[in-house]
Amino acid sequence: MQPEEVVRASAGTLAAAYRGGRVSPIDVTRAALERIRRDNPALRAYCLVDEDGALAQAEASHRRWRHGAALGPLDGVPSSIKDLFLTAGWPTRRGSRRVDPDQPWTVDSPVAARLREAGAVLLGKTTTPEFGWKAVTDNPIDGVTRNPIDPGLTAGGSSGGSGAALAAGMGTLSVATDAAGSTRIPAAFCGVVGLKPTYGRIPLYPVSDLDRLGCAGPMARTVGDVAALLDVLAAPDDRDPNAMPPPTGSYRAGMRRPVRGLRAAYSATLGYAQVEPEVAKVVEAAVTALGEAGVEIRAVDPPFSDPLEVFTVLWSTGMTPLLHSQLGGSPHGIDRGLAELIEQGSRYSVADYLAARRAALDIGTAMGAFHREYDVLLTPTVPIEPFVAGHDVPPGGSARGWPEWTPFTLPFSLSQQPALSVPAGLTSRGLPVGLQIVGARHAEDLVLAVGAAVEEALGSTAGAIGDCA
Repeated sequence: MQPEEVVRASAGTLAAAYRGGRVSPIDVTRAALERIRRDNPALRAYCLVDEDGALAQAEASHRRWRHGAALGPLDGVPSSIKDLFLTAGWPTRRGSRRVDPDQPWTVDSPVAARLREAGAVLLGKTTTPEFGWKAVTDNPIDGVTRNPIDPGLTAGGSSGGSGAALAAGMGTLSVATDAAGSTRIPAAFCGVVGLKPTYGRIPLYPVSDLDRLGCAGPMARTVGDVAALLDVLAAPDDRDPNAMPPPTGSYRAGMRRPVRGLRAAYSATLGYAQVEPEVAKVVEAAVTALGEAGVEIRAVDPPFSDPLEVFTVLWSTGMTPLLHSQLGGSPHGIDRGLAELIEQGSRYSVADYLAARRAALDIGTAMGAFHREYDVLLTPTVPIEPFVAGHDVPPGGSARGWPEWTPFTLPFSLSQQPALSVPAGLTSRGLPVGLQIVGARHAEDLVLAVGAAVEEALGSTAGAIGDCA
C-alpha cells in the first residue's frame, strides 16, 4: 500500500492488510505521523502528538500480528482521543490555560483504557474549545482549528480537532464527545462519520457535569469503522454509575442487517428550523437514494417544539460547576463566552433546572412513542454550510449564540437517543453536508445499519478528504 492509500484506508482494510502481511502497523503509523507533521501546523487538529510512544505501540502491534496474536480488529490502527478525556502519561488541559499541565497524569478514562486494551495506536490528543463549551473549535493554547476541505472555514466543534484529523488523513479513528452535537457537527462539516450513542452506552470517568447530556462519541471516515470502535468503547467500566450493561452483540455485525422495509420519518426542518437551500437539496437527494434502496420514507415532523430554551438552562447550569471544580472560583482568563455562560447558569433556580429536566424527559417520552411507528428519523445534521473559521456564529447572520445555528442536534441530546451523522454529499462549493439518522434509545445497531445503507447508496461521492498541502 502506498502512503496516500494508507492514510485514507479504513480500519477494516488495515486489519486485512496486517493479517496478510501487505503492510505493517509501523508503516501505517509513520504515514499518519508524516501527515500530521505536514498538515497539523495549518489545521491545528492535534494539541499533543506523541511520535515516540506511537511508534513503540506500532512496533508492539506488528509483533502481535506477525505471531498471530492480534488483540482484535483495531490492533495497530492509528487513533486519536479528544483532549477532554484523561489519558495516562499525557496532560488533559481541556483547551484551557487554567489547567496546569505540570501535575501527575496517571489515570486513563474508560475510552483511553479500552483503546489500549484493543491495541490501537494512540497518536495524540485532538483539540477542543475550552472545556468543550461550544460548537466550533478554538482555544487560547492551540488557536483556531480549521477545516481540511477549506482551511478558511471552521471544522465545527466541540470535537473539531477529531473531525479535522480524520478528514485530513491524520489517523483512522478518533474518540470525541457529544452533549449537544459535538461529534455530529464536525462530522457534517468535515465530511466524516460521527455517532452520539444512547446516554450511558459508553462509560465515562469522570462523569460529566452536563447532567444526562454528555457522551463519548466514536468518529471515523466510514460507518463500519464507527461500529468497530463502538464495539470496543461500549465495554463496561464500573467507574461510571450511569453506564449501561454491555451490549449483547457486535455493532459491526449488526450494521449489516437489511434495511429494506424499514420505516423512516424524514423531517426537513423539525417543524421550526431554517435550512440553507443548498443543504436542503443535498439532504433531500440522500433521503431519496435511501428510499430507492428500499427504506419506506414518509415526510413527518417529530412531536416536539423548539427546545432551545430547555437546552440553554441545562447547558449553562451544567457548565457552572467548572467555576469551582476547575477554575478555583474565578473565571479570570477563560473564553469570554464561557465566562458568560457560567454566569448565566448561576442565575437559574433549582425550579428552573427541574422544569428543564422535566421538559427534556418529555421529549424523550414523546420520541419513544414516535419510534413505535418509525424505525428512524432522518434530518439534516446541520442546516448550514461550514462558515468562516474563528467565529462562534456565521458572520453577518442572525444567530446570537452557537446553539441557534445547530437546531437539529440539540433535541436528541436532550432525549438521550443515538444519532449518527453520515456524509450526504457536497454543495456546489464542494462543501460537505451531513445527514442525521436518529433511532430509539438503545438502537445503535439500527442507526448504524441505515448509515451503512446511505453510504452504499451514495457511493464514494458523499464525503470529502481534505488536502491542505
